[in-house]
Amino acid sequence: MKIVEIREAVASIASPIRNAYIDFSKMNVSVVAVVTDVIRDGKPVIGYGFNSNGRYAASGLLNERFLPRLREAGADALLSDSGENLDPHKIWSVMMQNEKPGGHGERSVAVGVVDMAIWDAVAKIEGVPLWRHLADNYGDGTADDSVFVYAAGGYYYPGKDDSKLQEEMRRYRGMGYEVVKMKIGGASLEEDLRRIEAVLEIVGDGKNLAVDANGRFDLETAIRYGEAMSQYGLFWYEEAGDPLDYQLQAELAKTYAGPMATGENLFSHQDARNLVRHGGMRADRDWLQFDCVLSYGLVEYLRTLEAIGAEGFSSRNCIPHGGHQLSLNIAAGLKLGGNESYPEVFKPFGGFADDISVNNGRVSLPDSPGIGFEKKAALIAEMCRVTET
Repeated sequence: MKIVEIREAVASIASPIRNAYIDFSKMNVSVVAVVTDVIRDGKPVIGYGFNSNGRYAASGLLNERFLPRLREAGADALLSDSGENLDPHKIWSVMMQNEKPGGHGERSVAVGVVDMAIWDAVAKIEGVPLWRHLADNYGDGTADDSVFVYAAGGYYYPGKDDSKLQEEMRRYRGMGYEVVKMKIGGASLEEDLRRIEAVLEIVGDGKNLAVDANGRFDLETAIRYGEAMSQYGLFWYEEAGDPLDYQLQAELAKTYAGPMATGENLFSHQDARNLVRHGGMRADRDWLQFDCVLSYGLVEYLRTLEAIGAEGFSSRNCIPHGGHQLSLNIAAGLKLGGNESYPEVFKPFGGFADDISVNNGRVSLPDSPGIGFEKKAALIAEMCRVTET
C-alpha cells in the first residue's frame, strides 16, 4: 500500500467572539487529506485532519517543509513493518527530519494536523474506530464506554449582557451538559464576578462551572481573582497566567486551594513535564489540557502521557482542549479524564458525531472506522469541499 496524494487547504472558523486575549474575527484552520491506494466499499481510504481552534492555519510550514518530506520519502519509510498499514511513528519521524529540538510554536500545529489525518487513515484501514485501535495497541485492551464532556462557551460578544450569557448556559444544560465553562479576564473583576454569579443562577453549584482567563493575568491579578472566586467552589480556574510562566502557576497554587487547569498552549512532552515538575500542579485535583493536534499530534501525546506519568500524574488528570473528535477517541481509548466540547462555536469543526447525544454530561463513542468524521455531516462536507476529495 502507499499514500497516493496529500492535499492541504484552509477553512475559516471566523466569528465575532473574543476571550480575554484574542478575538476570532480572522481565525482559520488547516485541513489535510491523506489519500491512500487502499480501497474500502469501492472508494480509496482517505484520512482527514484539521488543526484546533485558537491557532491559525499552518499552510506555509506544511507546504514548505513537512508535506514535501512525506512526498519525497520512499513508500516503505511510511509503512508498518507488515507493510499493510501506515505507521504514524515512522511518518512523524520523517516529518521531523532535520528539525532542531525546541522551538515548538506553530511547527507543532503543522505536524499535528497531518498526524491527525494519518491516525484517521490507520484506523479506517484497520476497519475499527480509532478509540478501539488505541485501547488495543496502546492501552490495556479496554476503553471507557462513555466520556465526560463539558460545554465551553461564555465568550465576550458585542451586545452580550448577563441575560444572554444566562440564555447560552441554559441551552447547554438543556443539551445534556452538566459542567459549563465561561471566559473571564476580558472585563473588570467586579464585572466578571457579576457574570459568574449570573451563570451560577443557571447551573446551581459552583462544581458545574469552570472559568478560563486565557493567560491574561499577572501574578497579582491572578491571586486577586482566585481569592474572590474561592467562595464559589468552581470546577476549575483555568490558565490564569502566561502558559510558560510556571512560577506564576506555582505561586497561585499556594493561595488558591480549588482545582486549576492549564496546558492547552504547551506543545511538547518536555513542556508538559516542566509544567508538572515546576508549575505547582497537584495530581489530586488539577487538570492538564494538552491538545494533541496542537502539540505534534497523537504520536507526541503518547510521549506526554508517559512523561507526566513518571511525575505522578495520570491520564485521568487530562481533559484536552479543542473540543474535537480526535481527543474524544483518545479520551475513550486511553482513559483520559474527559474532553472539551463546543456546542455553539467553531462550527463545523467543533462537536461530535451527529448521532451522539450528551446525557448527564457524558457522550457515547463513535462506531464508524477512523476518527468518525463521516458521522458529522457538516464537517465531512466542509473537509471534502476545501480539499476537493
